[in-house]
Amino acid sequence: MKRRYPAIIDREGAVFGIHFPDFPGCVSVGSSVEEAIDNGAEALSGHIALMTADRDPLPAATPLERIERDPEIDIVLATLVEVVVPGPVKRINVTLDESLIEEIDAVAKNRSGFLANAARAALGRHRKEA
Repeated sequence: MKRRYPAIIDREGAVFGIHFPDFPGCVSVGSSVEEAIDNGAEALSGHIALMTADRDPLPAATPLERIERDPEIDIVLATLVEVVVPGPVKRINVTLDESLIEEIDAVAKNRSGFLANAARAALGRHRKEA
């Protein structure tokens, strides 16, 4: 399921920062507004994935018009960033080469978690290319 959360982009020198009022501590930066948004979306996706894994409830998105402006921040843009929120876990059967399974087992505590993270990373790269 996709959700859109408000993001505030500010400028400090040559760097653009992005933060999410609904997710304190979830921040990122970029050398351009576009890069800050892309990096912010990736940071927010990771933040949400961790919250979901911990079974923490996700906040409702605050409407942009209700976000209070901080006079000490040089706001460049207030926008909505779309992220995919993980849904319920579903068990599937996967067939893999035995040597690949051994490599996964050598670096991961959990095969399912490893494969899910690898799939998310691959899908993120695919979205950037599209």
